[in-house]
Amino acid sequence: MLTKMHTLASFILLLSSLLSLNITTEAQVTYRYHYCTNSTAFTRNSTYQDNLNVLLSSLSSNSTLSSGFYNSSTGQNPDNVYGLFLCRGDLSTDVCKDCVTLATQDIVQLCPTQKEAIVWYDECLLRYSNQFIFSSMAQEPVVYLLNSQNITDQGRFDELLMTTMDDTASQAANASSGAKKFAIKEVNFTERQNLYTLAQCTPDLSVSDCRQCLQTAMSRLPGCCSGKQGGRVLVPSCNIRYETYKFYNATGVLPSPPGATRPQAGNSGVSKATIIAIVAPIAASIVLICMGYYLLCRRARKNYGSIREDADSEITTVESLQFDLGTIEAATNNFSNDNKLGEGGFGEVYKGRFFNGQEIAVKRLSRSSMQGAEEFKNEVMLVAKLQHRNLVRLLGFCLEGEEKILVYEFVPNKSLDYFLFDPEKRRQLDWPRRYKIIEGIARGILYLHQDSRFRIIHRDLKASNILLNEDMNPKVSDFGMARIFGVDQTQGNTNRIVGT
Repeated sequence: MLTKMHTLASFILLLSSLLSLNITTEAQVTYRYHYCTNSTAFTRNSTYQDNLNVLLSSLSSNSTLSSGFYNSSTGQNPDNVYGLFLCRGDLSTDVCKDCVTLATQDIVQLCPTQKEAIVWYDECLLRYSNQFIFSSMAQEPVVYLLNSQNITDQGRFDELLMTTMDDTASQAANASSGAKKFAIKEVNFTERQNLYTLAQCTPDLSVSDCRQCLQTAMSRLPGCCSGKQGGRVLVPSCNIRYETYKFYNATGVLPSPPGATRPQAGNSGVSKATIIAIVAPIAASIVLICMGYYLLCRRARKNYGSIREDADSEITTVESLQFDLGTIEAATNNFSNDNKLGEGGFGEVYKGRFFNGQEIAVKRLSRSSMQGAEEFKNEVMLVAKLQHRNLVRLLGFCLEGEEKILVYEFVPNKSLDYFLFDPEKRRQLDWPRRYKIIEGIARGILYLHQDSRFRIIHRDLKASNILLNEDMNPKVSDFGMARIFGVDQTQGNTNRIVGT
């Protein structure tokens, strides 16, 4: 009996090795281009490099997510690192994993000391920066790739290409919230030749930003690839491609046709069904054990400086957002009046500075909220998931005794009303700058109302709740306060008039 079990175990190990070997050899990854900015560099063996290594490890470990996309941040200012990967939407998780794993190894060789870098492959892209890059459209640098073979009947082909690519881009941009912003399309050009198109954005972009990114890429096609049988435009936030041959895996995007048949088992001594029956439960057990170990390790970790998203945009744990009261008191000099920035309907706001130099804004909520501790934590976690360049970032919270405190990024140029209602300072707001502020506010509100993974109605939008950063870019603040503070409401339907 023991001998038979040993033989069976040996057979399973051999089969697993063969399956692993098959996966590894089939997943080919093709490098295309990389770009390293020379404007900023870090010192080897520095804190930034340590944070970068942690980030790359996090990206690699999350490369099997079904979304094919993941972004994460590590560290605190001035050594924080933001990074993401995006896999082509038609590929399997195995191919995505191989590409991301290779990219994390290649990029540190290609860009050994640069704080910003991006690398493209046919199968994926990987990007990191010391600046916040999430939910922000980036159209530089631009990479052009083309098929050197010429197309016949160029005029008709160009017209068909732009029409088809526009349809593909619209489908990608209008993908439902949380889905891949990815689309492919196949149309007939001649009796013997078809046109295949692809468009993709990073899923953290809004519908309008994705559309704009793809439209700009399309406008560059005539300059790079006119008259050619294939071409593509790659930028950090989106990419497009066309060919006269099928370069994508259509079955990886579309559902299998009904009535599809499976290969029949052969006449060998051990059928495929038997092999699957033996291997599947063991593989499932291994996966469950690994998941359990991962979750335990994840729960034990306390990283106050990082804010991360997984496939469902979930913060790692409540603990990763929670600060202790002593840290907040030290940062604000025990809520000194000298550090007080203002006072609103939800409480007082103080400027603070952590020991590492990072500046923060601390909102000390008034004690009239009747919301429970767990509910408060849950609402903070939901609002913390909202990340957009025109929203003030919620970094975390403190909940001790009767204290309920929110910790935000510090925005240095105060609020919009500080400029609008000051006769001298309003002169800084010429029309181009005002237009830029208006557009930014609109983008932030559109994200809250439509493009975020869950809807937030601000209910108190006013000039004092629009903060301006060092470049005078607007950031909407106090969004989600009705949820965090515990104001009585139902989703999308208030039962009393509130706000300004």
